Amino acid sequence: MAFWPKKSTTSDHKTSHNQNFKNNGDILTKKKAYIDIKQLYKDKIVTTSALSSAELSEPTEIRENLYDKLLKISVTSEFFPPDYAATGQLIEELVKQLEQQGADIEVFTGQPGYAFSTDKAPAVEQLGGIRIQRSRSTQVWSGRIRGKAVNGILFTLRAFLHLVKNFRRHNVFLLTSAPPFLPIAGYLAHLCFRVSYVCLLYDLYPDIAIALGVVSKNHPLTGFWRELNRKIWRQSKGIVVLSPDMKERVIAICPEVADKVSVIHSWGDPDLIVPIEKENNWFAKKHNLVNKFTVLYSGNMGRCHDIDTILETARQLQDEPIQFVCIGSGAKRERFIQEVNQLGLTNFLFLPYQDKQVLPYSLTACDLSLVSVEAGMESLVAPSKLYPALAAGRPVAVICSKYSYLRQLIADGKCGTAVENGDSLALANFIRRLNSDRKLAERMGKASRQYLQSNFTPQIIAQQYLSVLQQSNL
Repeated sequence: MAFWPKKSTTSDHKTSHNQNFKNNGDILTKKKAYIDIKQLYKDKIVTTSALSSAELSEPTEIRENLYDKLLKISVTSEFFPPDYAATGQLIEELVKQLEQQGADIEVFTGQPGYAFSTDKAPAVEQLGGIRIQRSRSTQVWSGRIRGKAVNGILFTLRAFLHLVKNFRRHNVFLLTSAPPFLPIAGYLAHLCFRVSYVCLLYDLYPDIAIALGVVSKNHPLTGFWRELNRKIWRQSKGIVVLSPDMKERVIAICPEVADKVSVIHSWGDPDLIVPIEKENNWFAKKHNLVNKFTVLYSGNMGRCHDIDTILETARQLQDEPIQFVCIGSGAKRERFIQEVNQLGLTNFLFLPYQDKQVLPYSLTACDLSLVSVEAGMESLVAPSKLYPALAAGRPVAVICSKYSYLRQLIADGKCGTAVENGDSLALANFIRRLNSDRKLAERMGKASRQYLQSNFTPQIIAQQYLSVLQQSNL
């Protein structure tokens, strides 16, 4: 891929990381002050009884300026719990952390589209100090690409109206790429009202649609979308991407935004996901996994994920005491199940998405976790499933291109292996090795969790977001 540097970028990434977040300490020292100001100036109502004598000695004008400088963030994403979509779960954890660090937070989202037991949630809800407002949603052919596009456009229109109505109440808007059209709402609001917005890019469109063959790279829509992206990024106060590969791609498309792009990884919660021995794990017992070496794929089985290498690996191991478990859904799931049945494989177990309270048990009911990305997708998507897998304290095997940033992460963490797309023999041999050397598996598992705790916890990542958002408000 032309967007991947030819040499290792580990040291450069660490230097960039330090430069991007060098103001973190200053921001965090102001954290308590921001929290105090937020409490005192909530709804901009201040009573003299709530203020100390020192605060009362400050001119009212100064105190009001302090409130104006308080970070008041509006976060917009189509997905939010009770949706089990990973983007929604991550946004919930992020806003909780930002609120704890002193920011004033509101969330604008849609009604559930991927919930277990409900298709309706409160239009307005309070989550601690966080206000959540849900737009009414239209689910048109939601299982199809065109239907998802229509739903995304409708949500984007409602998000724009929300920005127009509330732009004076917030000093920065964080707009996700869920749906991919959503940053357009921020761009239009900026043109009309000089709204400050930051783009959080989970995926890069239209590049993904081109890679998947949904639209031609020469289609007029493709050129229009790319030019619109450039306009959106130029006017944004910041751009957050999930990997160094994605940063390279964004800069290649729009070089003039290079100084705006920050790489902030996803995260896993080591307080929620705690290593559990399989013999003490009710989920492992329920599905008869305790006495089998278990290989787990948990998450979306979508168009951007390499399922074929997993299938061929399982075929090679079908006569060995290895159990494959696939938990989740996605566009490739049904085809995956059909091919397993056609091959007559009996070493596969397919389960649906699990509720959040089950994840601490489902993610630890294995001996090895799998993460996969299709070849050519390394600069377009970043699998969030990697980080909870690290928290689970198990080795991780990543299936990806030789150019993928995932290889550097696994090498830095010393927590598993990375194999190229299609190299099922290498993956099968790694599984055999772990099955025969449980001490090695244990060491890699401990390294996984330690790597996550040192780099990718919600607290660490939220501080990085706080830094970007604070800079956008200067």
